[in-house]
Amino acid sequence: MIGYVSLGTNDIPRAAAFYDALLGEIGAKRLWELERGIAWGHAQDKPCLGILKPFDGKPATVGNGVMVAIVVDTREKVDRVHKKALELGAKDEGAAGPRGDGFYAGYFRDLDGNKLNVFCFG
Repeated sequence: MIGYVSLGTNDIPRAAAFYDALLGEIGAKRLWELERGIAWGHAQDKPCLGILKPFDGKPATVGNGVMVAIVVDTREKVDRVHKKALELGAKDEGAAGPRGDGFYAGYFRDLDGNKLNVFCFG
């Protein structure tokens, strides 16, 4: 159902370095690059995550209540990706750990303040 999610950035090179390293932890690679942004994923026909300068030319801002969730298949990967995000300069928004019955997640904000989580079931 979801083709891609895009997050705003005001600094493409900085955001690109962050997401190259972060999403590389789960085997994602750059799928496309434009002057205004970049998208990462596993394949063109699968959901992907992009960073873009806003089309209207105004500064990117963080959406209140907006969060992107990245699914992985193990708790170890949740821990690894959350740790990597923090190493890359992300702000911790909730340590990796159980969040209810069968849900394990870690929350962070990227370098532009966008909120993400990495999670798995089980």
